[in-house]
Amino acid sequence: MATAEPKPAAAPATNPATKMTAAAVRARKGSGERVAVVTAYDVVFARLADDAGVDVVLVGDSMGMVVQGERNTLGVTVDDIVYHSRIVSRGVRRAHLVADMPFMSYQASIEDGMRAAGRLIKEGRAEAVKLEGGVEVAELVRRLVRSGIPVMGHVGMTPQSIHQYGGFKIQGRSDEQRAQILADARAIAEAGAYAMVIETVPQALAADITRAVSTVTIGIGAGPDCDGQVMVMHDLLGLEPSWKPRFVRRYAELGKAAGEAFAAYAADVKAGRFPSADESYD
Repeated sequence: MATAEPKPAAAPATNPATKMTAAAVRARKGSGERVAVVTAYDVVFARLADDAGVDVVLVGDSMGMVVQGERNTLGVTVDDIVYHSRIVSRGVRRAHLVADMPFMSYQASIEDGMRAAGRLIKEGRAEAVKLEGGVEVAELVRRLVRSGIPVMGHVGMTPQSIHQYGGFKIQGRSDEQRAQILADARAIAEAGAYAMVIETVPQALAADITRAVSTVTIGIGAGPDCDGQVMVMHDLLGLEPSWKPRFVRRYAELGKAAGEAFAAYAADVKAGRFPSADESYD
């Protein structure tokens, strides 16, 4: 009995020849076509995401946790982001490349923020920068946009403020928090941000923000009503099997597969089964 031919993988919804830019992302607002964002920190995974049709590749300060092994994102430096962004840029052709502005690279002064953002664009080869905050960073957003640097904002649960929150905790449940997050979103939208991440807030609040601003909203732990979604690469791929927040959907279990592959390799080496004659030179 003949076996059925496997079905080909679904093609990306977006024309892979069309370069995604800040303007192209912003044009998705109200179009019904959602924006898919994923983090990457090296050329191989950046290329895989790009070839798969991901719209935006984010070099996130999440690297502090998933790459550097820290408990939070606060130790990441501008040099770290520049280094990884430059590497990622070599694997990205179609996707829009965004680099995170790390903790204390912009909070002390607008001038600090301008210099840090300039480095991420010039040295890191990013096409936009992302920064956390709302009303308090609106003037910096305005200055960056005027200087020709596209800005993605980040409101809600902002990881650079975890000590203020007392940990990675949902924000926006109280009336006061809800009003502040809405004000923050409006402030950075009015300042010219083309997109903003909304992190770990109630679904209804994220929906309200999405309706209230002309800026594209990118949710993470914010429900399905945003204009797009972002996931950390390691969460999506299951590279850390023990870590699975409620908002994460596993699309693979690569951590388990990698562990099994390493174990099989080590066993073959110790038993003398690797390399074989076919894997050796005459």
